[in-house]
Amino acid sequence: MKILNFGSLNLDQVYAVDHFVRPGETLSSGSLHTFRGGKGLNQSVALSRAGAGVYHAGCVGEDGKMLLDGLTQAGVDISQVRILSDVPTGHAIIQVDPSGQNCILLYGGANQAITPEQIRETLSCFGQGDLLLLQNEVNGLEQMMSEAKERGMRIAFNPSPIDENISHLPLELVEFFVLNEIEGAALGGGKTPDEILQGLRERFPHARIVLTLGKDGAMYFDGTQTFSHPIFPVTVVDTTAAGDTFTGYFLESACRGLSGIECLRRASAASAIAVSREGASPSVPAHEEVEAFLAAF
Repeated sequence: MKILNFGSLNLDQVYAVDHFVRPGETLSSGSLHTFRGGKGLNQSVALSRAGAGVYHAGCVGEDGKMLLDGLTQAGVDISQVRILSDVPTGHAIIQVDPSGQNCILLYGGANQAITPEQIRETLSCFGQGDLLLLQNEVNGLEQMMSEAKERGMRIAFNPSPIDENISHLPLELVEFFVLNEIEGAALGGGKTPDEILQGLRERFPHARIVLTLGKDGAMYFDGTQTFSHPIFPVTVVDTTAAGDTFTGYFLESACRGLSGIECLRRASAASAIAVSREGASPSVPAHEEVEAFLAAF
């Protein structure tokens, strides 16, 4: 089985601030760092560092070499990434406060320049039983889902950032949903985690559903039973890419056939390590680090 992540590639400009900028306010930052990011890139790195063989597809501008180098260094196959001469690479402006919380402003750039022809050519290299991972930071999702299903591929979807366009996608084709409480409530309704999960199960009766709950851990419905796992206690430095790390590690574990609780345990441990570090993809741990971390518990 091959894993294809058709996802975003961003340059993350991370500013350390005392508090998030308020309307009309001018605020000085304590530092600025540029990191490789984008939910797609982060999740490809997480999949690879978890031990999976992963192909990344998408687009960057001519200013995106740093991103391609980072994917290659992480062991990700970039043969399906296109470099565009007329569109800049997508980027994010990220504010991080002293508690490690963040707020993010995205510019799509090349992430929104994927063509139908590119989608067809990329998917032609994959087939029955392969896994397609998608997020909501690139265009062309409807075509990707429909044509992947026609090829017998399995589909995992992280509907982030959530918006009104997601409801128009053929979500009934998705096998794995990985979402947080806000995304889960938007798609399934409900207020409590149990209500949200029940609503998602009713709307998508054939799907497996992972619901991340921040400080309250995570839940997973595997089609038969529901598992839950708490967070691991760590000092939070930066929450950027925590969810992406969780997603990559969870899917790698699930594709290897690990039990539901073990999938949650590995993903939760990897996410805990990630939030204890600065940056997006640089914070994603290698599987050896995760195993060592878990051995301490």
